[in-house]
Amino acid sequence: MSAILSAVAWEAMYAPYDQPTYQAVLDQLKPDDVVLDIGAGDLRLTRQMARMVRKVYAVEIDASVLDQVSASRDPLPGNLTSVCADARALDFPSDLTAGVLMMRHCTHFHLYFEKLRNVGALRLITNARWHMHMEVVDLRVRRKSFADADPGWYACLCGAAGFKEGSAEHWLSEMDTDTNEVSNCPKCMER
Repeated sequence: MSAILSAVAWEAMYAPYDQPTYQAVLDQLKPDDVVLDIGAGDLRLTRQMARMVRKVYAVEIDASVLDQVSASRDPLPGNLTSVCADARALDFPSDLTAGVLMMRHCTHFHLYFEKLRNVGALRLITNARWHMHMEVVDLRVRRKSFADADPGWYACLCGAAGFKEGSAEHWLSEMDTDTNEVSNCPKCMER
């Protein structure tokens, strides 16, 4: 393989996280949640979620990762269903309340966002837009066009995140911490 990975190869790579990162996800779950874990990897996080929520669907594209889980002979919880599939092409279950996308190298954020919203999920717990920082995305919030958004931090439907500049005399302190949910950002125009 070349020294530079293609976006598809990079996104398909399994990359586990540490327990504090998993805990940040677990802290956002509710007992009645039905969760879709996109890119579930070795099911370490998925198993922890299954102990806390009503049901978890785990989707992992890499069969060899799931084969290692099967080889461990540690039975899956009864409320956990694992599927070896490409989440981009998979029909998402219709009973979802939340999605988990811990994939800091994700290039298909918009697709997962739309698929989750279309089946009625309420939120997406992810690090896809900020890469290392986990966020909870409300799937019901209407997004402003980037052109109409206030200056400050923004996170776009395309998966990009950044800072929109503005004049210093109109700066408010909450612009340092608030994030504008937008569509049609400058990165969208590059695609």
